Amino acid sequence: MKIYNFNAGPSILPKKVIKKSAQSVINYNQTGLSLLEISHRSDDFLNILDKTTDLVKRIMNLSDDYIILFLQGGATLQFSMIPYNLMKKRAAYLDTGIWAFNAIKEAENFGEVKVLFSSKKEKYTYISKNYKIPNEADYFHCTSNNTIIGTQMKTFPKTTIPIVCDMSSDIFSRELNFREFDLIYASAQKNISSSGMTIVIINKKIIGKIKRSIPSYLDYRIHMKNNRIFNTPNVFSIYTSMLTLEWIESKGGLSYLEQENEKKAKMLYEEIDRNHLFENKIDKEDRSNMNVTFFLKKKELEKKFNRIWKKENIIGLEGHRSIGGYRASIYNALPLKSVQFLIEIMREFERKI
Repeated sequence: MKIYNFNAGPSILPKKVIKKSAQSVINYNQTGLSLLEISHRSDDFLNILDKTTDLVKRIMNLSDDYIILFLQGGATLQFSMIPYNLMKKRAAYLDTGIWAFNAIKEAENFGEVKVLFSSKKEKYTYISKNYKIPNEADYFHCTSNNTIIGTQMKTFPKTTIPIVCDMSSDIFSRELNFREFDLIYASAQKNISSSGMTIVIINKKIIGKIKRSIPSYLDYRIHMKNNRIFNTPNVFSIYTSMLTLEWIESKGGLSYLEQENEKKAKMLYEEIDRNHLFENKIDKEDRSNMNVTFFLKKKELEKKFNRIWKKENIIGLEGHRSIGGYRASIYNALPLKSVQFLIEIMREFERKI
């Protein structure tokens, strides 16, 4: 049975990645052991860790000035770890969505937070480009893609202070100059791997400048000193990340994926704008290429539309519980045919109404 998976996360992964991950759970690399059983100190896992690290750096064109950590606690833990490690007195944040707002609330526990821009009153439907980053701030924090509402930063500011970015829902989906960022973090359950692991990419030069006492697990320096294995890591998720990164390279890297993602998003937005039953509420220049949100103009039609798409084995199309409507998450592994099928369903519904 064909399933069309538009889940926002945990989300669709490449079929070959799922297949090889499943095989490894039975017998990893002909060792006679499950991947779930191998020691995280063994050569087998250290090879996985090193290869995954090298793939991240190669795909993102990063030098050895950056360390790649594979931590637990999701992006949510990073909301606290970042100010713990980087904030002396104050930091600058953009409030562009619910997760950005949550990051701000956590940072306020460590010092002064200067919110440079917030579109909360406008229900986060746009991202301002008119803000000034204060040079006296310890770092600038932004969220590249807002999964819930469906906005995405298309450009990033220039500044003399460290740039920190939550890329949880659009990492590895497009080409960027990643060396312009000093810390990038992303929970894995979107374009990378299974849930339970977070990639944290850090320019080493920004670490170790804080004098406060930091609990061991929350201290980036501890993870660096322990060769990225301070505690038992999520072996399965790191392995699956390695397979996904290999798949990205085999596809032609971020340049190819960016073209494909733009093509999928363009098709779907064009249908939403054309179809007289649906609407998208995001400023066009800020529309996300990863999470396409849309609404029925007549809410009373929702039950009818829901019956149709669910009958056709489409899953994960419900909008986030905080805003309702619909959300099609069109991550890297979602094929173009899935978007085309959803468009057919929307057109068929229009004809029937």
